[in-house]
Amino acid sequence: MRRNTRLPSLALLCSLVLPVPALSQIKTEPFADQRIESVHVAIVNPGTDAALHSRIEDLVRRTVAAYPSSSYSEERLTAALARLSRVPEIKSVQHQLRPGATGGVVLELEVSLAQGGSDAGAPAPVRFPNLYQSNGTLLRAKVETLAMYYGNHNAWFGRSDLMLNGNPFAVGQAAGKGYSQWLEGFVHGGLYGITPLTDTLYLYGGLSAIASGSVGQELFTDKTRSHVAFEDAFVGLVGGSTSAQGDRLVYNLSAGRQRFSIGEGMILVNTAMNGLNRAALQSNPRWAADQVALARLAYNDWKLEAFHVDPDELPEVDSKTRIQGINLETTALQDFSLGLTALRVPKSQAAYYTTTSQLQREGLRALDLRLRWQPQSADGSGPFVAAEAARQSHSRFDMRAQGYYGELGYVFAKAAWSPVFSYRYARFTGDKPETSRFERWDPLLSGGNGETWVQGINHFKIFQDSNLIAHRFQARLRPRQNIELVPQYWVFRADSLTNLGGNPALSLLPSRQLGSELNLTFKYFMSRNIMFQGHVAATYAGSAVEQALGQHSSPWISTMIFVRVGY
Repeated sequence: MRRNTRLPSLALLCSLVLPVPALSQIKTEPFADQRIESVHVAIVNPGTDAALHSRIEDLVRRTVAAYPSSSYSEERLTAALARLSRVPEIKSVQHQLRPGATGGVVLELEVSLAQGGSDAGAPAPVRFPNLYQSNGTLLRAKVETLAMYYGNHNAWFGRSDLMLNGNPFAVGQAAGKGYSQWLEGFVHGGLYGITPLTDTLYLYGGLSAIASGSVGQELFTDKTRSHVAFEDAFVGLVGGSTSAQGDRLVYNLSAGRQRFSIGEGMILVNTAMNGLNRAALQSNPRWAADQVALARLAYNDWKLEAFHVDPDELPEVDSKTRIQGINLETTALQDFSLGLTALRVPKSQAAYYTTTSQLQREGLRALDLRLRWQPQSADGSGPFVAAEAARQSHSRFDMRAQGYYGELGYVFAKAAWSPVFSYRYARFTGDKPETSRFERWDPLLSGGNGETWVQGINHFKIFQDSNLIAHRFQARLRPRQNIELVPQYWVFRADSLTNLGGNPALSLLPSRQLGSELNLTFKYFMSRNIMFQGHVAATYAGSAVEQALGQHSSPWISTMIFVRVGY
């Protein structure tokens, strides 16, 4: 059955009144949820017992349970270090983080052994942000603050009247032609702790709040705003055992307000919303969902998770969406990491739009497969391959949407500036009105940053990860160990000329040429606690955008810089 290609007024009205908010995310915690590239364990005060050193290193690796391609979590690492503090042979374990060559994080663990009777059992000194530590009990503070400057020239290609028509984020005067700028920032503070209930079972939890504010001419508004609200508020139980053969089993149950992600965020990472009255639109400080119930079981380098996610959406655009599923990950194969996720949406008020009808998100199903191959070499040089493919279907109507990507890259570790070059092709299907099946990809909680699934610093604000084909050419350059430059060149095309549910000005496209973008991100890690990051981006409208806006558009140029201090 072919659909009527004429657009009914009701569907058009809905697409105008309830457009998908066009937002960009910046991950201001540089390592949170990042892919772990490698883990290094070093004993800083070795003795003569090589067998003991080997056993302790293996125990540390298995207790931390952080493997290449797993995601980094400060909370999980802190819980593991608290458990290690009860091992008689270990005096203390300190950790350091540094950026990895391919955009992930390198975890370095420094183990200090208890030296016989001189300091065996002696507590390690308590250093901020740790507030108390004794016999497996740890209480630590979290304090981070960020200040950001953001500027735009020719935002929305000078046509905010069309691009933001009906957008609930547009309150007051929006940015547009000419230059506009604003300041924003936040302060995040909280307490996190873990304590043993038995020799193998621990209770942990966290509580924090965020105060945020914005002033100046933002993308959507010129109104000054501030907001204070809870961020993390969760409790959990973690336990496990190690067999005589050294196999490590860990189980973890948690519930409450907390962040949760899968893989590198193509489907699920951005579990909270910012902007409007919450301010801090671009610094994006909130990540904790309203509710995450999570059961995790890990056996050596296999991990199985069952999850229920209720994202923290803004009241003005709250779709009441709930997501449930299971996630399996492993690095059991040499140089390979694999992931498989199956999820469903049992509840949602969000809708999809076709040329003839409105379809409900509730009942959506998705199956996602991930793969990464990155062989380890002596000097760190070599190729890497990453791919992900997902298919969406629906329990109530005929739906077949696809999202997938493939990436090829090479690390030149010994060359000047240690360059890493990569190319990524990504496609998220659009709906085809000539078929009775619905094919438009639902991005769900996709996002992250400009190196994961925010595709184009400016372009992402008008065309998110649906009905999109994106070519990304990227380099990573390190003039110094603590400085990273990431230039990108993007080419964007639409998968279908029908774009209902996206930006209202681009509901029906006159061509598939969406545009291109050239941007440069720089990062300076001044110390473990202080980071600077900035970007400059120039986005050029394609013929589809120019014809929809009825004009030839000058490029949209944006600039940003922030400083983050965190403990």
